[in-house]
Amino acid sequence: MSQENLAVLLRDQADRLASRPALRYRRYGLYHDFSWLRYRQEVVAAAAALVDVGVNPGDRVGLLAENSVDWLIADMAILTAGAVHVGPHAPLTARQVHYQLADAEVCWLFVSGVGQLDKIRAIRRELPQLRGVVVFDSKAAGPDALAWEAFRQRGRSLLPQLAGEIARREETLGRDDLATIMYTSGTTGNPKGVMLTHGNLVSNALGCIAACPYPPDSVILSWLPYSHIYARTVDHYTSLAAGITLALAESADTLVENLAEIQPTHMASVPRFYEKLLAAVASPNPEETGKRLRRIFGSRLNWISSGGAPLPVPIAEAFNAAGIRLLQGYGLTESSPVISFNTPTHHKIGTVGRPLPGVEVRIAEDGEVLTRGPHVMKGYWKNPEATAEAIRDGWLHTGDLGSLDADGYLTITGRKKELLVLSNGKKVVPSYLEGLLVADGCIEQAVVYGEGRNFLTALLVPHWPNVLAALAAEGTHLTGQPEELAQHPAVSALLERRIQQALADLSHTEQIKKFIILPHPFSVEREELTVSLKLRRNVVFQHYGSSLDALYRE
Repeated sequence: MSQENLAVLLRDQADRLASRPALRYRRYGLYHDFSWLRYRQEVVAAAAALVDVGVNPGDRVGLLAENSVDWLIADMAILTAGAVHVGPHAPLTARQVHYQLADAEVCWLFVSGVGQLDKIRAIRRELPQLRGVVVFDSKAAGPDALAWEAFRQRGRSLLPQLAGEIARREETLGRDDLATIMYTSGTTGNPKGVMLTHGNLVSNALGCIAACPYPPDSVILSWLPYSHIYARTVDHYTSLAAGITLALAESADTLVENLAEIQPTHMASVPRFYEKLLAAVASPNPEETGKRLRRIFGSRLNWISSGGAPLPVPIAEAFNAAGIRLLQGYGLTESSPVISFNTPTHHKIGTVGRPLPGVEVRIAEDGEVLTRGPHVMKGYWKNPEATAEAIRDGWLHTGDLGSLDADGYLTITGRKKELLVLSNGKKVVPSYLEGLLVADGCIEQAVVYGEGRNFLTALLVPHWPNVLAALAAEGTHLTGQPEELAQHPAVSALLERRIQQALADLSHTEQIKKFIILPHPFSVEREELTVSLKLRRNVVFQHYGSSLDALYRE
């Protein structure tokens, strides 16, 4: 099987697996299968349509949509046509989308429906390079947007003339050819466009499979956004390379229901989901907690993975105590993304595992994690200065701090730029403290603050059902809206005790002396979280900095 590019990888799998299910998706209340052969046929039809409208190899084609089978077909069609996929995150505003489409000079664009199409209509005049738009929802089509089904049908009708051109483009795509430009979420300023090649993505998918082989009957349940590199590689391209079934969850809100329906063998997620799930099923009896977790994930589960943010050790321990292998990995967009991963046969809780086969990792003198190998990006789009800063002597500088133990397991201890220094010179890693705090069932989210101060403070978002249950168990029965409860002294007293318990084993410097209770969680909509649910500290501190500063004046 060719390992040169993703398009030929799909072609070869379709030839080999034909009628076996490649995709599984829910429609009209039922899950349906999509065979490898049909997957390939739909991709080639859409690729032919792209060739017909004048998309050339190397041209940038955009995809602004939520997860769906159509998203997957459009992605592979862009690659099969030899073009470069530019995929803004679906929740972005029209102005944020404009920056990415304009910067990448996108010439054609796929969108999911009227909501995304309205964003494009608002900025269309500012995108002179954009020649056409295709909308997945045919009801939203009009003079300024072609219907997806009609677009593919046009491609089908032209296949007799264009099949040879498509085959030529597939065969000439090399490992160093650009596959996608992915714009980093960015915490300040405009995001940078990460250039990932076919070789980057194929090598990373194959590395994941080499580290953790998938049996032929494996089913991955997929719910994280494909516009983020984590799900795109670990779910989409890895299932493609392994020749196994990729089942799409309807949404984050229906994930537990979809787990029951699909009964997957594998699933990738971010720590936030595991934290919320554990808090929802937690029982004073660990055995009962384990039963509830196993009931949710089903009897076919092999293992689940965590990435995108640090996994708190107590969360990993709780899942593993329940008999569910929750394996943490590590990477970033610039590394395609996986650098290291715990496997079912080689894992240590608290680490992010050992480097994938073919991936090198070393620790710089200042503690920064460096990596080298076929997974490292080509560079930042139209930004040679940032590229030269990130990749030096062939090593990608991750910006993360970490250590390697004698067995080769990597532990991430924090971000270089997020290392917090108190006024006494003591250094604190806020993400480590936050992981300990959110491991408590009564704390849903936590942000530690105190740069240049003489003690630490925090923002806390309670898990309200668990807080009320804990207070009721102590004889205090409260009702009301979160805004009222956040001001109640009994809630504050409970959380203070919980903080002390969570941080009991840490030094005096690492204790939280004061805190603010927030009634509602941080959100993507308020730009406090990235779409991959990573915290944007600078935005959070813009929103709440004055309130936190007031704690030091009291």
